[in-house]
Amino acid sequence: QVQLVESGGGLVQDGGSLRLSCTASGRTFSSHGMGWFRQAPGKEREWVAAITWTSAITDYKNSVKGRFTISRDSAKNTVYLQMNSLKSEDTAVYYCAAAQRQRPLFIDTSYDYWGQGTQVTVSS
Repeated sequence: QVQLVESGGGLVQDGGSLRLSCTASGRTFSSHGMGWFRQAPGKEREWVAAITWTSAITDYKNSVKGRFTISRDSAKNTVYLQMNSLKSEDTAVYYCAAAQRQRPLFIDTSYDYWGQGTQVTVSS
């Protein structure tokens, strides 16, 4: 079993920055890719960004392109989400997820493991 633990959430002002981290532990970790999703109150969970583990190919939701950067450190089994120029509409619980098989990484059903989530609140 793989455990994913997120950290780095918090309260930040409009225009500020945060960096989320997600570390995988458990049995030997092997992943096709990892992604970040978010869920705002009263809304469905949505995909934010993804990265393939081996080649570090990245992809982003249009509304975060140019503001968010996903990266990974293979040696630490950790994926990051650097969030800059934050807006109030970015307020949500952010989840990381790991996909073991080669499937589209912008779809939540492609993922096998999920973290517990970390709250990001952007105040205007």
